[in-house]
Amino acid sequence: MMIDKGWSKVAWLGFFLLPGLLGLFIFTIIPIVASLFLTLFSWDLLTPPRFIGVDNYLRLTTDQSFRAALLHTLSFIAGYLPMVVIFSLALAMALNTTMRGIAAIRTVFFFPVVSSWVAIALLWSWLFNPKYGLINYLLGLMGISGPGWLFDPAWAMPAIIITSVWKDLGAVLIFFLAGLQAIPNDYYEAAALDGASRIAQIRYITLPLLRPTTFFVIVISLINSFQVFEQVWIMTEGGPAGATSVLVERIVRHAFSYGEMGYAATISWVLFALILGATLVQFRLQRMGSFDA
Repeated sequence: MMIDKGWSKVAWLGFFLLPGLLGLFIFTIIPIVASLFLTLFSWDLLTPPRFIGVDNYLRLTTDQSFRAALLHTLSFIAGYLPMVVIFSLALAMALNTTMRGIAAIRTVFFFPVVSSWVAIALLWSWLFNPKYGLINYLLGLMGISGPGWLFDPAWAMPAIIITSVWKDLGAVLIFFLAGLQAIPNDYYEAAALDGASRIAQIRYITLPLLRPTTFFVIVISLINSFQVFEQVWIMTEGGPAGATSVLVERIVRHAFSYGEMGYAATISWVLFALILGATLVQFRLQRMGSFDA
C-alpha cells in the first residue's frame, strides 16, 4: 500500500513537471545540441546544410575579424569590469546609511538597470555626439576640445564602456549593499573603540567580509561583459572601422547578414568555452582562498 502511494506521488510529480521539462528540452536542450552539430556544417538558411567537418574551426585560426572581435571583447572587459566593481562598491558604501530619503536615492541609481538598452543607447549616442552632444559641450566650457567619441576608433570603445558601466552600476550596487548590510555593526564599534580609522575599518573589516559578495559580482559581471552586444549594435554597429566589433556582434553578422550559420555557431561555442573557462578559473581562485571571508 505504501509503495502504491509512493508511485502515485511520483506520477503526480512527473505530471506537473512534464510541461516545464518539455519546454526546457524542446526550446533549450535540443537547440544547444543542434548548434554544436551545426558547427560541422555550412548552412546559409536557404539551402540544405552541407557537412564540412572541422573547417569552421580551422577558419577561426586565420580569421582576422574574429581575432579583432576577440581583442575588442577583452578590452571591453578590461575597462568595464574594474570600473563597475569599484564604482558600485564606492557608491554602496556611500549609500549604506539610514539617512532620511536614502531609499529614494537608491531607487534613482537603479532606474537605468530597468530601462531599455535601446533608450539608453540612443540617449548616450546623443551625449557623445562630437558636435551637438552635451559631453563635448561641457568639455568646451572648460577649454577642452572633446574627441569624436563614437566616430573615432580610439574613443568608440571607451564610450561603449562608459555607457555600459552607467547602466549596470545600479544592479551591482544592490549586491554590494546587501553584502554591506549583512556585516554586523559590532565589528565597526569594536574597531572604533580600538582607535581604528575609517580607512582601517574598510581595509580590515569591510573588504575581507565582502569577499564572497565580490566574488559573485565579478563572476556575473564577467559573464555579462563577454556577451556585450546591444549597446555596440545600436551605438556603433561594430564601427567605426571595426573598432568596436565584439564576439556576439560577429555571431549576429555571420548568422543573419552573411548567411553563415555554421560559422556563427562555431564562434558561439568558442564564446561559451571562454566564459566557462573564465568562470572555472574564478571558482578555482575561490577554492584557493582568494575570495574567502
